[in-house]
Amino acid sequence: MSQLGRPTSGQRRLKDLLIQRDNRVCADCGAPDPKWASVNIGVFICLKCCGAHRSLGTHISKVLSVTLDEWSDDEIDALIEVGGNASANSIYEAYLPEGVSKPRPDASHEERSKFIRSKYELQEFLKPSLRITSASKKGSLQASLSKKIMNNFQSSSSSSQQSEGMVEFIGMLKITIIKGTNLAVRDMLSSDPYVVLTLGKQKAQTAVVRSSLSPVWNEELMLSVPQDFGAIKLQVFDYDTFSADDIMGEAEIDIQPIISSAMAFGNAEMFGNMQIGKWLKSHDNALIDDSTVKIVDGKVKQAVSLKLQNVESGELDLELEWISLEQ
Repeated sequence: MSQLGRPTSGQRRLKDLLIQRDNRVCADCGAPDPKWASVNIGVFICLKCCGAHRSLGTHISKVLSVTLDEWSDDEIDALIEVGGNASANSIYEAYLPEGVSKPRPDASHEERSKFIRSKYELQEFLKPSLRITSASKKGSLQASLSKKIMNNFQSSSSSSQQSEGMVEFIGMLKITIIKGTNLAVRDMLSSDPYVVLTLGKQKAQTAVVRSSLSPVWNEELMLSVPQDFGAIKLQVFDYDTFSADDIMGEAEIDIQPIISSAMAFGNAEMFGNMQIGKWLKSHDNALIDDSTVKIVDGKVKQAVSLKLQNVESGELDLELEWISLEQ
């Protein structure tokens, strides 16, 4: 704080970065409301993951408190340059080997430390040709690696050859979790819901909305789509501080319609607004109504309304957007 008690411009910039949607959960375990950051990696992390980062040494991960430590302008600039948790994870988790999954917020210290060491120190989830052995001079390593990865995707998208045990991605999905309606009560009179999406070994999580059965998120989550993709698993949980989080329903999202439609039409920017596909409601899916795939302003999008399964009540509205590797 300044001598007058007002936040400095640097503190305001840091706060603005922290409230970015993907930075509202820990980059490594998905715990909500992270209050620590690795400056040279460019991620916001929770207190438990902070301990694992510190054990790596400052040459790999320099950890600062968002609220307690003094930040230099260069440190804030470096964090902004990376772009946030989603951008950093698209680099450090670009290729997750078979059998590896991210730790949950309630993971043990050993599980958490093993994953974080593999992710950042050993760089096991980077494509081998992109692994590095020295630190960036000014914290811009992640930004340059991101460009290299995208260039590599574009140059090799026609090839199906991949190192054994590695995952090849064909594109990305931006999933906007819009709102929930009439969700189940899991506390005294209400719930503290959040949404978790799972695709293969990847997980993405929204922020927690306190005391609401009709929460509004309008939060964007990003998932990379592997070549051998399946359905996205969606789960809604009630956040509990002192006990395990309670399930509030689940559903599966069939992403075949949007991907097949997008692939068939190619560059969506060449077409006007139009319907190009549909996911039909049936007795064996969670759709409330037929879900159409459309080109809207040069983007392939799909509005989806789901009735949550294995729960007494609850609906969820979301929107999918396909992002090709060439975008």
